Amino acid sequence: MLKQRIITALLLLAVLIPAVWADDPLAFVLLTALMMGAAGWEWARLCAWSSGPARASGLGFALLCFIFWREGGTAQSWPWLWWAVGSAWVLLAARLLQGGVGAWLRVPATLRWGAGMVALFAAWVALVQARAMGVNFLFSVFVLVWGADVAAYFCGRLWGGRWITRKLAVAISPGKTWEGALGGLVLVMLVAFAWRQGEAASQWGALSLYGRLAEGGPVFMVVSVAFLTTMSVAGDLLESLFKRAAGVKDSSSLLPGHGGVLDRIDALLPVLPLAMLLCVR
Repeated sequence: MLKQRIITALLLLAVLIPAVWADDPLAFVLLTALMMGAAGWEWARLCAWSSGPARASGLGFALLCFIFWREGGTAQSWPWLWWAVGSAWVLLAARLLQGGVGAWLRVPATLRWGAGMVALFAAWVALVQARAMGVNFLFSVFVLVWGADVAAYFCGRLWGGRWITRKLAVAISPGKTWEGALGGLVLVMLVAFAWRQGEAASQWGALSLYGRLAEGGPVFMVVSVAFLTTMSVAGDLLESLFKRAAGVKDSSSLLPGHGGVLDRIDALLPVLPLAMLLCVR
């Protein structure tokens, strides 16, 4: 399984990295629109749509993203979108992580599907705009999410349950521990300060997420990084809740060893619009 995960990850990076660094944004837009289209298909399936409508949902969503870009939508400023979607993520996380699967299933199915598609669309717009802000900014957002996830896994394996016996969200994801989440937070903080010092000393061009947050002062940077890290954990937990409600282990089997696209981008979905909210003034 680990070998399969590594091979899939390397193949994904081999496609993603050239698209990110290409001068023409078309390749990145197409790649990410297809990725989000696949996520839209998976989301429709999690909402109990049959195969035909679910495929149509994913294809239509990918086409919508591309048309939105072609018409200049991603070149516009969308502060109200970041406020609306960011606030919804915070409220949703607070409500559902407390209410569990039962609270989610009480939401009408059509509303569940619509809310998920809005979340995917906002994350995609934020992703394209983050790329336009610079590779340094885009990858600093990725590293925040990836760092929190990887550190949480290894810290959870090493120390999970040793000091805090209560699990992070036992009814949703029994394997996640407070030690893992705190380990992820510590690593992200270290990365944030190291990244900030590196770009300040070396003049890397466009500011990273951490550099932009630091413009508000060190306290603002620390609080914002902690908040974004917390929301990345919440995004991961919420996707686990959605899958538990649907009775499935993975959102799909599109990515061997990883599950589906949603399984890979779940933590990015809240972080991307919230990062734009905190950084775009």
